Amino acid sequence: MQMGIEALIYLLIFVGVLVLVQGIYLVAFGKSISLNNRVNRRLAMLDKGIGREQVLEQLRKEMRQHLNAKSIPLYSLIAEKAQKAAIAFSPRQLIMIMGGLVVLAYLGLTIGTDTSPVVRLVASLGIGIGAVYLWISSKAKKRMALIEEQLPDAIELMVRSLRVGHPFTSAIQIVAKEIEDPLATEFGIISDESAYGRDVGESLKEMAERLDMQDMRFLAVAVTIQQQSGGNLAEVLDGLSKVIRSRFRLFRKVKAITAEAQWSGKFLSAFPLLCLIGILVQSPHYYDDVLDHPWFIPACFIVGTMLGINLIVMRVLTNIKV
Repeated sequence: MQMGIEALIYLLIFVGVLVLVQGIYLVAFGKSISLNNRVNRRLAMLDKGIGREQVLEQLRKEMRQHLNAKSIPLYSLIAEKAQKAAIAFSPRQLIMIMGGLVVLAYLGLTIGTDTSPVVRLVASLGIGIGAVYLWISSKAKKRMALIEEQLPDAIELMVRSLRVGHPFTSAIQIVAKEIEDPLATEFGIISDESAYGRDVGESLKEMAERLDMQDMRFLAVAVTIQQQSGGNLAEVLDGLSKVIRSRFRLFRKVKAITAEAQWSGKFLSAFPLLCLIGILVQSPHYYDDVLDHPWFIPACFIVGTMLGINLIVMRVLTNIKV
């Protein structure tokens, strides 16, 4: 049972490191950094007495710092996701956190397991870096999903503001105040930038490229064309919101239809690993007779490669773009 106990220790250390990352983040930046907070972060910073220009500078710095650090070795793996998640930690802070988590994981494995130092070091690197990567990926996925869901409501709010006679910049300000994060802070930055003289179309285009959202690109193109050639922007945005909602409903429908195939793919991919863990828990010495065989290590690499190919193939088969 020693192998099963050590596997459980590895899992508990990984979960503990993951929870520790989130705790450090909330302690460092407060509850306003949470995506489900009803008061958006920009307004929370303004309520603390920080000047509008300082708030704009701070938020713009946070939203650009990760892509600017893509040249750092290994950091490029998480830079794009950290950008989409709008992680307030700087790249240097994230690297320091990963280093600290690696050290904590190594100490935990040293105390709780009897594995060799090399194995503990490799596992600690995987736990520290993997936990931060998983945390950032989860926050990026959640944030992008919330933005996609909020965007039609934000556009409809702009349409109503335009129809009662407000200029487009005022419509953006209303969106920044009335809706919740994460989209509220994004539009708040655009509102502040327009107040300091930047073109709204350029700000929307930059936000669309930074978030890599097709619907946001449609919004930026519609506003830019209206600025150059004129026209009824309210009607254009009203049609755009209907298109986005229809696309969103189609995406949900496709997701529901492919849910069974996706879970089947996940189960088939995880089943060999679950069987391996079950065998080692029930009989820790099951593979002792073949560990010294010259084909054991190559066979492990072949099986790992086939499992990786299986993951890719199943993902491609069930990942339908809308």
